[in-house]
Amino acid sequence: MACRRSRGISIVELLVASAIGLVVVAAAGSVVASHHVAARRLQTEARLMQDLRAATELVARDLRRAGHWSAAASAVRRGDEPAIANPHAAIAPASAASSAATLSFSTTDGDAAAVDDDDRFGFRLRGGAIEMQLGARNWQALSDPGTFVVTAFSVEPRLQEADLATFCERPCAAGSTTCPPRQQVRSYAVTLAGRSTLDPQVTRALRSSVRVRNDIVVGSCEG
Repeated sequence: MACRRSRGISIVELLVASAIGLVVVAAAGSVVASHHVAARRLQTEARLMQDLRAATELVARDLRRAGHWSAAASAVRRGDEPAIANPHAAIAPASAASSAATLSFSTTDGDAAAVDDDDRFGFRLRGGAIEMQLGARNWQALSDPGTFVVTAFSVEPRLQEADLATFCERPCAAGSTTCPPRQQVRSYAVTLAGRSTLDPQVTRALRSSVRVRNDIVVGSCEG
């Protein structure tokens, strides 16, 4: 009875199997690496958006409070006594978009007819970061340039006026520039754009609209 000899794997077959295995491992490694890069970029994008949103919310918070005056009752005329104008009414920019904003509001209860140094606030773009003003000469960094670089910052004013002629006892003279009084409804479009320091290719921009809560009245009734 003849014996059958067992046949092993040849070198050619072993090389082919090794080559196929290496291709499969390389493909799997490429997929894992691409997923890791995509996950890292998504994390970087989310962090950048979170930082932009936090900075925008701080700017919007102060813009909403702009013009607040703890002694607002002083602006109401009593008999022959003249009314006192709100010292915190002015907000810059007033007409065109700017990379800086200045404003003021009362931080303590009082009847001061002037703006104190502690009541001055503002924001500006400087050196790739947003700076926040806390007082007349106190500027502090609001954003961290080590986390993201601010590439654009804009505050654009928008103004709407409501006619208050119905509150006047007498009709206004023809051609009058001060009568009737008008209520100014002010809002601002805030745009903030930044670039991540971890991945310079990750850039995002955020735009929001903020309405000032303290409206002002310009002009007056005649008589």
